[in-house]
Amino acid sequence: MKKAVIIGAGPAGVTAAYELLKKSDEYEVLILEESQEIGGISRTVRYNGNRMDIGGHRFFSKDDRVTKWWDEIMPLQGAPSYDDKKLGRQVPLAAGGPDPEKEDRVMLTRNRVSRIYYGKKFYDYPVKVNATTIKNMGFATTMVAGFSYLKAAVAKKPEDSLENFYINCFGKKLYSMFFEGYTEKLWGRHPSEIDASWGAQRTKGLSIMGILKDNVQKLVPKKQDKHQVQTSLIEEFNYPKYGPGQLWETAASEVEKMGGEIRKGCKVTRLHTVDGRVQSLSYVQNGEEHTIEGDVFISSMPVKDLVGGMNDVPEEMSKIAAGLPYRDFVTVGLLVDKLNLKNETKLKTLNNIVPDCWIYVQDVGVKLGRIQVFNNWSPYLVSDPDHKVWIGLEYFCSEGDKYWNMSEEEWVKFGISELVKMGVITSEKDVLDSHRERVKKAYPAYFDTYDHMDDLIQYLDTFENLYCVGRNGQHRYNNMDHSMATSFEAVDNILSGRKDKKNIWSVNTEKEYHEEKKEA
Repeated sequence: MKKAVIIGAGPAGVTAAYELLKKSDEYEVLILEESQEIGGISRTVRYNGNRMDIGGHRFFSKDDRVTKWWDEIMPLQGAPSYDDKKLGRQVPLAAGGPDPEKEDRVMLTRNRVSRIYYGKKFYDYPVKVNATTIKNMGFATTMVAGFSYLKAAVAKKPEDSLENFYINCFGKKLYSMFFEGYTEKLWGRHPSEIDASWGAQRTKGLSIMGILKDNVQKLVPKKQDKHQVQTSLIEEFNYPKYGPGQLWETAASEVEKMGGEIRKGCKVTRLHTVDGRVQSLSYVQNGEEHTIEGDVFISSMPVKDLVGGMNDVPEEMSKIAAGLPYRDFVTVGLLVDKLNLKNETKLKTLNNIVPDCWIYVQDVGVKLGRIQVFNNWSPYLVSDPDHKVWIGLEYFCSEGDKYWNMSEEEWVKFGISELVKMGVITSEKDVLDSHRERVKKAYPAYFDTYDHMDDLIQYLDTFENLYCVGRNGQHRYNNMDHSMATSFEAVDNILSGRKDKKNIWSVNTEKEYHEEKKEA
């Protein structure tokens, strides 16, 4: 029997293992995971009866393969969830689906509500041209923004930076209000220094014209193909009862039932290559180094570390890999009795809290990037959803900087001070419990040596039995469904004998974005 060694038990790694075992009986499958957790940055953290979703993960995809896969692992609810039942909210139900009040292996349907915090006012996310926006901005600013967009529409800038990409889409005024400061918080770099392809991937054609078109479609409803819906405008999504980690933990258990093996606490340190093939790899577990041979190697570990651990790498390729940048991530969970934010929407919520899943903090007066309200992702993430609000404060930093090195106590104090400054809570006395989580290499960044990523891809593709998948495996800002799709493609190539790997690398690319625009 052939042996497939998979590096990483995040969405890409678990998907690859599941697909290989499901579609073939020719492979013995082993996953090596550095941490003690399943799910990578899509894991769910448990703390004192509450659960934290690291980064927030909506389960929505335009790829039917992905949605069918999710449904196979965790079927859609057939009865209302706790909050829907108590509030009398109507949600789509699947005939014969599980009851989330009685069963755990179930996917919920949730409302997507997100807003932007800017200038101590709240705006819809994405920005919408409506009465609320005009009122918040004021007549003068609205006019400036409108003429700014018209100017950008007539005199397009070359899309050689993320700054120019956003200005072309929204005009300079809206760019300066809602994109410039937030992007710099996220990446630690000004948008003028970042490759435009990041914006193309993340917005997929979202622009003022796209927003206006969406508003018109809501006024004149008509049947719309989900493949034509802009992902950033999706207002409903699915979500596992206990957070995204539950789905990946469930899928991992299915991998083991099919005969796959998952070894945790295994840090891959070296790949041994001979004559254009990976012959074996070495990993460290409990302080001891082990070496294992394989026929196929699927890597979702950071490209920087992958190449750094390979032998006989040309100097130029080593420099490109070593220079690939990342942004690291800190989430501070706070349990409070209430937030000083009024629910002025028509959506019913437990305890009448704001209905937002996230609040994007575009204001540069604070370092905070986003606020997650875990109650609204799923009531089952919170031990007492009737009386307590469990939120996550999301910060972006770089491993080794002063923020990354702050203690948990310092982080909690810092987060509370920013919420008080924003008026979200009144004082530190409002906080009943807290927890901090740090995530390395959460966001592969599009600057520095990223400009030469295509050269590195060409080099990696010379190893016929090595397949790079997932967000960090490809150094690409993939969503979960994109990461899964890279694994679908990799497994198809392995089983069909296809040598060319362009299909794997083409998932969620700028080329794909431009092709979508042509089709539209």
